[in-house]
Amino acid sequence: MAARGRIVKTFKFHGLSLQSESSRFLGDVLSTVNVKDIDEWLDRIIESIQNNIVLSSTSIGKDLVVNAVEECSEGSEEKSDNVFAVIDAFEVPRYEYNVDRKKYLRDTINDFHLHPTASCKAKFYQDRYMTIYQRTIRHELFAPPSVVTHPSQKTNKYELKPVEYLLGSTAILGKLIVLGMVTQIKEGKYYLEDPTGVVPVDLSKAKYHTGLFTENSFVLAEGVYEDGEFHVEALGCPPSEPSQVTRNYFGNINFFGGPSAVALKTSTKLRTIEEDNQEAMFVILSDVWLDLPKVMAKLRVLFNGYASVPPTLFIFCGNFISKPFGSKHSWKLRECFNDLSDLISEFPSLVESSRFVFVPGPQDPGPGNILPRPALPSCLTQRMKSKIPFTFFATNPCRIQYCSQEIVVFREDLVNKMCRTCIHLPKDLENIPSHLVKTIISQAHLAPLPHHVRPVYWNYDNALRIYPVPDLIILADKYHSYVQPTSLDCTCVNPGSFSKNEYSFKVYWPASREVEDSKIQD
Repeated sequence: MAARGRIVKTFKFHGLSLQSESSRFLGDVLSTVNVKDIDEWLDRIIESIQNNIVLSSTSIGKDLVVNAVEECSEGSEEKSDNVFAVIDAFEVPRYEYNVDRKKYLRDTINDFHLHPTASCKAKFYQDRYMTIYQRTIRHELFAPPSVVTHPSQKTNKYELKPVEYLLGSTAILGKLIVLGMVTQIKEGKYYLEDPTGVVPVDLSKAKYHTGLFTENSFVLAEGVYEDGEFHVEALGCPPSEPSQVTRNYFGNINFFGGPSAVALKTSTKLRTIEEDNQEAMFVILSDVWLDLPKVMAKLRVLFNGYASVPPTLFIFCGNFISKPFGSKHSWKLRECFNDLSDLISEFPSLVESSRFVFVPGPQDPGPGNILPRPALPSCLTQRMKSKIPFTFFATNPCRIQYCSQEIVVFREDLVNKMCRTCIHLPKDLENIPSHLVKTIISQAHLAPLPHHVRPVYWNYDNALRIYPVPDLIILADKYHSYVQPTSLDCTCVNPGSFSKNEYSFKVYWPASREVEDSKIQD
C-alpha cells in the first residue's frame, strides 16, 4: 500500500491522476524493482506518457500505463547493449519546449523538407530563444526567490524584462536586463529582438564581457531605455549549465539521438565498461590531405605506430584534398580514398579492432555549402567501406555516443567567421579559444552566425544545437590547435590542421577524459 501511495502521489505532483486499475497494475510492476530505483522508473514512465501521447484528460487509464512500461523496459534493454553509435545530423531528434508544461516534448512530424516555407525560419529562431530563455530564468541570478519572509532574505538579484515591457512603458525606467537577439534590421543600426518585439539599441558605451558577440546571437543586455532607444551599458552571454542540471529538470530524455529510447548518461553498465577500458583512445585528425604523398607517408607512420595498440576510434575530418581540382575533384577524391583503404589494409589489427569516422570539410563534395552537410557520396567511398568494415562516413556535424559519453564533431573554420562578424572584437586575442567556447556553449549552438555567413537548413537547425552540453566537442578548425576545458564537465578540442601544422593531432582518453597533444616527427 505504501508503494501505491507513493505512485499516486508522484503522478499527482505532475498534474496527473491514476485510475484505480492503473495504480494496481503499476504497483504490481514496481513491486519487483529495487526500492532505490522506484523514483527513477516512475519519472521515466511519466515522461513516456507525457512525451508520446496527446492527453485529452489528466486521468490516466491502464492502457497508457502498459504502453509506457513496455517502452521504458525496451529502453532499459537498449541501454545495456548500445556501446557505440555514430548519429547522422539529419536523424537528431527534435524537441520543442512547451511553456505551459515547462517540459520538452518530442516533435512527431516526420515530413521535414530541406526547403520549407518562411514560417520555419521564424520558428527555429523562436526555438533557439526558448532554449536559452528557460535555462536563464532557472539560473540562480534570475530565478524568482522561494518563500521570502523578510526583504533581507531576497535571493534573486536580477529580473529579465521582455522587449514589449520597454516599448509599452510610458514611465521612466531604471536599469533593465533584456534577453534578446542582436540583429541589424537597417544597415549600420543594431536592434535587440525577442518574440515580443524589436527595440533599437545604442552600443557606443557598452562594456563587453567574455564572448564573441555576432549578429543573430542571443545576449543579456543591461541598460536604460530612454527616448525610444535602449542604451546598453553591459553586454554578456546568457548563463549556461552542466548537462546534469538540465537532466535533473527534464529527466532522461534522449536529446542527443541514437538507437536508445532514453539517454545513456545514467547507465551504470555502460559507465562500468567505460571505466574498465582504460586503454580506449580516440585519435583525432583534421585537414587530412590525401592527395599529398607526404601526408600519406605520415599516415603510414601513424598506423604503424598504433598497429600494436589499436585505438578504439580514428576521427578524420576534411578537407580531404589540398586544393580544388575542378571537374576532376570527385574522381581525384575517390582515388585518394582507394589509396587510403589499401594503406589501412596493410595493418590487420587496425582493420579488426579500430573504427574509422570521416567527417567532410567545407571544400569536400556536397550539395552546396549549407549545414548540416550530408556524408560523402557512396560512389566515392564504396571500396573503402568494402575493405574496412568498421568505417563510417558521417555528416557534418555528427554525433558519436561512446558508452555514457556524448561527443559532437564539427568541421568548420569557425574562429575566422566568428571574429570577422563580431560587433566587438575582444582585446585579448590570445584568448580567442576561450571566448569562442564560452559563446557556443552559452548559445547552445555550434554556429551562432548570420545566415549569409553560415547558411543552415531551417528544418535541421536542431542538429547544430548542443543542449544539454555534451562531454566532448571537437571543433576541427584551420586555426591553431587548442584544448579548452570548461566548468561544465565539457571539453572543447581543436586538433588543428594535420597537413599544415607539422602533422600534429590529438588523442582523447575516454576513461580519464584527458586530451593529449601528439605529433609525427620527421
